[in-house]
Amino acid sequence: MQDLVHFFEETHFKDMPGAATYEPLQWGANITTTHWDDADIVLVGCGEWRGGDMKAAYSNSPNTIREELYKMYYWHNAIKIADIGNIRQGATLDDTRAALLTVLQEIHDAGKIAIVLGGAHDLTLQQYEVFKKSEKLAVASVADMLIDLDEAEGITPKSFLMDMLTGTPNFISHYNHIAFQSYYAHPHMLETLDKLRFDFFRLGKVREHIEDMEPVLRTSNLFSFDLSAVRYCDAPANINGSPNGLTGEETCLLTRYAGMGTELTSFGIYGYDDRDDIHNMTARLISQMVWYFVDGYLVRKSEAKLTEREEFIVFNVTFTDNDTTFLKSKRTNRWWMKLPDQTFVPCSYNDYLVASQDQIPERWLREQERLM
Repeated sequence: MQDLVHFFEETHFKDMPGAATYEPLQWGANITTTHWDDADIVLVGCGEWRGGDMKAAYSNSPNTIREELYKMYYWHNAIKIADIGNIRQGATLDDTRAALLTVLQEIHDAGKIAIVLGGAHDLTLQQYEVFKKSEKLAVASVADMLIDLDEAEGITPKSFLMDMLTGTPNFISHYNHIAFQSYYAHPHMLETLDKLRFDFFRLGKVREHIEDMEPVLRTSNLFSFDLSAVRYCDAPANINGSPNGLTGEETCLLTRYAGMGTELTSFGIYGYDDRDDIHNMTARLISQMVWYFVDGYLVRKSEAKLTEREEFIVFNVTFTDNDTTFLKSKRTNRWWMKLPDQTFVPCSYNDYLVASQDQIPERWLREQERLM
């Protein structure tokens, strides 16, 4: 940590003049700000917006989120959390991105989970670059009302997916897009994602069966959440958002699923500008998202390994001449489904119900397509 000090702003939120004092059971009294050697989860802020507007000022938004987060009560004593502060604004946009990447790489290499408080959505690339730099394949999931595949010069919040999904060499093994809104998505864009065997879930489908997103996030290595996925009335700072979108409750449930994700190593929240917030209401929602992510991580730590079969209920099912096995965890009630190659993949209760009615679960088909 010591050699990373020059990447961070000199004054931490907790050390600012007039900083609040906290009760013993509030987050502010339990988060460590000096080191992360013993931490499970590490918070890092980055208020960089120049990816979308080169004249944009560096944002204080991560500290506004902390103002609300630190007031919350700390229910997860088994989990240690460190907050290492905000990335210092670089002389150039690339300098800031490089600093964030270096910090995320260090957190990843130390076996910790990183939570990034952004900043513009293009900073998601730094989450991905950790895997690219290590030459490791990654499953990436993004929640956003838009699909940011615009063609543009350089990397912007509306085009960064083009670089992440098509750049070479490429280390994306699979991509999931959650809660896009059809009227803002070009049909040809969806056709391209489908040809690549990527999965995309429109807002209506996510809201109707949100529990089906848990297996999606369980296999993800990184999760990026753009606040545009949340409807405006639940996130008033989201001035470029939509009257439709995820509710606050659904948003927190998704982030809890992400925290439960066995493979997840980084979670980024982007698109929040505190200058547009009303009564810090959006900052409160984001702080609740972080709280629920930690709550999900507690479930993750308690899950049994699939080899511990005594910890699972086994269901043998035959559908359309396919014999398969479903496993249900006695600890967390999560489900797995066996494929013909004898591997188990995360699934939902709905997949089991479909198979029990002698129909092929869509998740089973998509997994088979990707194996071909």
